Amino acid sequence: MQAGTASTIINNDLGTLIQGAGLPDQRVEAIRDDLEANALYLADGSAQVLFVSCDLGALETGRVRRYKEGMAAAAGIPVESIVIGCSHTHSGPVVLHTNYQKPVDEDYSQRLHNWLCALAREAVDTSAPADIGWGVGNARLGYNRRVCYKDGSHSMYRQSEHPDEDFTGLEGPDDTQCLALAVFDEANRVRAVLHHGTGHPDTFYSQRVLSADFPGVARRLVREAHGEIPVLFFNGCQGDIAMSQQAHSQATATGKEAKMVQFGSALAGETLRLIHEMQPIDDVALRHLQRTLEVPVRMPTDEAVEKGRAVLARIDAGETITGMDAIFAWGPVSLVEQFGENPVDRLSLHVVRVGDLAIATQPCEMFCQYQLDTKRRSPTGSNAVFGVTDGFGGYVPTLAGSLGGGYSGAPFAWARFDPAVGCQIIDALAAMLHEMWRPAQ
Repeated sequence: MQAGTASTIINNDLGTLIQGAGLPDQRVEAIRDDLEANALYLADGSAQVLFVSCDLGALETGRVRRYKEGMAAAAGIPVESIVIGCSHTHSGPVVLHTNYQKPVDEDYSQRLHNWLCALAREAVDTSAPADIGWGVGNARLGYNRRVCYKDGSHSMYRQSEHPDEDFTGLEGPDDTQCLALAVFDEANRVRAVLHHGTGHPDTFYSQRVLSADFPGVARRLVREAHGEIPVLFFNGCQGDIAMSQQAHSQATATGKEAKMVQFGSALAGETLRLIHEMQPIDDVALRHLQRTLEVPVRMPTDEAVEKGRAVLARIDAGETITGMDAIFAWGPVSLVEQFGENPVDRLSLHVVRVGDLAIATQPCEMFCQYQLDTKRRSPTGSNAVFGVTDGFGGYVPTLAGSLGGGYSGAPFAWARFDPAVGCQIIDALAAMLHEMWRPAQ
């Protein structure tokens, strides 16, 4: 096995806008902690994969394709071998047009392209013999955030108009399973870490800072133990996961910083334990499959689009409209603008095998049940499902989520798939996993 690594800072400038669907004029006043892109290149002579993780909310599918084309040319590797994931921090530059008044920052997008090309080149150029180790453990990085009430309605988070006695349970599960994969040099020193868990890093949503959130805390703690190495974080199916528990009204005061440290420490602690218990292997089989899945897009009602356009007209006239009112106005209109003429999307899926470890990736914020279903159908016992990877398809709700409605349940640009698409993604990933593990003929 050959491995190469690289790391770079990807901060935007002070005064620039911050990603935030419901906040029109949220600008960077401070960099709380650096945003980074980290890379790990693996090759064994028959297959090669370049993993790249970015401290960003998500990256539009079309832009990911362009980034990967530039990275492939810079590094001399196939486009299909590159896997770009985003941590889904809510405290990064505007890289998605989820707010009517916040278009994608084109200047930042070009700088990011340049950074990623240089990162890919460095990761491939530093390739050297390496041992690989991995382990699967548990770290709680979040809780299901879809709340059900006795009137049959569902909501994202508890709503003040519903007293506690109206609560009838949470809509779906969470998943505390995590992964740590480490690359070791000839002296068994850690050269890089790739870890994964399922959480929703929104500590500083609505704040005026850049931050990598709890994955950044975890990265700092891993580096305190193993030096200034690249540390990659890939999130899971966190569409219905939050940092705050919703099973009962919160009785204790937990500040933003405390939550971030809580989850970052949990992830880092389990990663360090798994690294400590690993047995690095020098002869590891590496395999990689990439497929593109065409899926139907669910369109909003004419009424929702008409209502949305009316609200946007009020914004154009100078009225200040924020929060869910802004989201439910722009979301349906944006969906029609993007997919009205051809309601079909194309999703990039990857499956990577490292020994007996299976990594499956998809570009959406799928609800967590789909992650559990994918792992249950896998032919191997060690699995990880990465989300918000190789593009952005938005939320994929379960049937309960779709029927319950509300944010992430109703159709808009970043919630454009019905539950059948979730089943299609699972079917495709399961078929790829079984193809990967099928004995050679």
